[in-house]
Amino acid sequence: MDNPGSTSSLTILPLAEPTVLQWQSEALCAQTDPEAFFPEKGGSTREAKRVCTACSVRVECLEYALAQDERFGIWGGLSERERRRLKKQAI
Repeated sequence: MDNPGSTSSLTILPLAEPTVLQWQSEALCAQTDPEAFFPEKGGSTREAKRVCTACSVRVECLEYALAQDERFGIWGGLSERERRRLKKQAI
């Protein structure tokens, strides 16, 4: 416990709003096999990308992955390599 006269302080961060990631509950990938979205190196991404094509929250998913710098998996229909390329084009 902190001493009342102590110079150290505890910063309490607010909890994330539950609506911030509400799009995830609408994502089609939440209803399918998660392994398709995280294939082994060299594995096919075709099935995951097919699911993403029909997903209503694809844009939100991609924006999240770009903002969080997700390094693995298919997000918003793009692989990590494709997301890196997209970020480079934006610069």
